[in-house]
Formats: sequence, C-alpha cells, structure tokens
Amino acid sequence: MRRYRIGEVADMLGLTVRTVRYYEEEGLIKIGRTASRQRWYTDEDILYIRRILELKNLGFSLDEIGGIIRLKDEDESGNKRRLELLRRYRAKLSESIERKRKLEEHISELEWHVRQLEGAEGHFQTCPGESCRDCLYKERCSFYLPGEGDES
Repeated sequence: MRRYRIGEVADMLGLTVRTVRYYEEEGLIKIGRTASRQRWYTDEDILYIRRILELKNLGFSLDEIGGIIRLKDEDESGNKRRLELLRRYRAKLSESIERKRKLEEHISELEWHVRQLEGAEGHFQTCPGESCRDCLYKERCSFYLPGEGDES
C-alpha cells in the first residue's frame, strides 16, 4: 500500500494543504500517522477525499457529508449510507429541477423581450401609449395601461 504525504495529496487533488487538514479536523477523513506524528494518506483516503469533493460539487454541505460518512460507524453493510445518499440525491435533484424550471421561465421572458424590442423598430417611442390599443401582447406586457387608447 502506497503512502502519501499531505502535500502530495493536496497537489494530486488540486487542494490546499489547509483544506486537507480541515477535512481531517472535521472528521471527514481519518488518516494515519508515523511514529513521529507525521500525517500519511493511503489510496483509500484519497478516494474518500474525491468523494467529498464530488458531493460538494453536487451542492452538499460539509455537515451533510460528515453525517453521511459517520453512518459508516453505524452500519458495516453500507446500506444506511446508500439509503441516506439516495434520499439526499433525490432531494437535490428535485431542487435542481425546480431551479431549472425557474431559469427556463426567466430565459423565456428574456427571449420574449428581445423579440419585442427587435420588432419595435421605428415606433419604440410610442409604447406604452397609442400602440397599446392594437398590441398583440396586452395581456403579457407590463407597460400596457388599460384604458390608454382602448375603446372599451
């Protein structure tokens, strides 16, 4: 089994030495030490750190990650961790789908405004106003003034 020093691990994973130490302090990884108390890391430690980074990139907090990792002590089969990860992945997926829906609405609204401005060439100064009576977008336009130019 190969052993790595903290600087090697940090370089390998694109982290700072301080970040690797922080993960240890938070109990996210448990590393070995030499007789002279120097830290050493194994391939398994590197795998754990990669998993931590993956979960962080998916929006998990370090507290959430720590809670999942600590489940290892409660269940050697790993099933508790698997089920907890599944539950949390599903929650993150739902949150992301909702953010995507809102972003798509926002994009659609921006596209609509771009189309309106592209089509307003030559009579942009009259909106809102006399153009409102004939506007095809009265119901959607935030500038439409009911009664302005309407015959109702």
